[in-house]
Amino acid sequence: MHTLMVADDHPLFREAIGAVIAAGLPDSRLLEADSLAHALQQAEQHADVDLVLLDLGLPDASGLEGLRALREAYPALPVAILSADQERRTILEAIDLGAVGYIPKSTPRRELQAALTRLLEGQLYLPADIMRRPPAATPPPAPSEGDSRDAERLRLAELTDKQLEVLIRLSRGASNKVIARDLEIAETTVKTHVSAILRKLHVSGRVQAILAAGALDLEALLAERHAPSP
Repeated sequence: MHTLMVADDHPLFREAIGAVIAAGLPDSRLLEADSLAHALQQAEQHADVDLVLLDLGLPDASGLEGLRALREAYPALPVAILSADQERRTILEAIDLGAVGYIPKSTPRRELQAALTRLLEGQLYLPADIMRRPPAATPPPAPSEGDSRDAERLRLAELTDKQLEVLIRLSRGASNKVIARDLEIAETTVKTHVSAILRKLHVSGRVQAILAAGALDLEALLAERHAPSP
């Protein structure tokens, strides 16, 4: 039996999530919290919590403050964000802070149930439709930022075509299993490619790799490699 906690200050939303969990995970127990303080209290009283679903709009926590507080107090407690905020940067920042997943509140019921199952199995969940959107346009970079962008391009140039294809799918939130299926390769081969990507980009994790490549159009870079010579 799984024990989940939903931390959201809207009773109707907590009730709706409870219905989704009851239908998709009938043997699960649901704890509720209407504030960060209440969530911390629940976590202290229930050491068997398998997953926390945390809203970013709690009355006593702004933005990602609640995630930071839970991670500091209970670093081994899996926390996934369940929020109406669908900004790509917010999603990546949450994962970088240690969230195990990010679920938009607009997620359809069946997909939400699948996301919860995936999270309870210990896998990362990111909303693929949001992750495949291009980053928002940014103003022209200052010289130092331009130098950093050039450095990122040079590092990306070291990736093989297959590694670049893996990174493109990572940036969309795809799991190793999905990447293996899309590229028709073994899942162990995907893991090998991911390790090589991290090494070549000089980063320590997937989120850092996504952030490093996030400002660049990876598909355009791949297309350039195969464009006919003038």
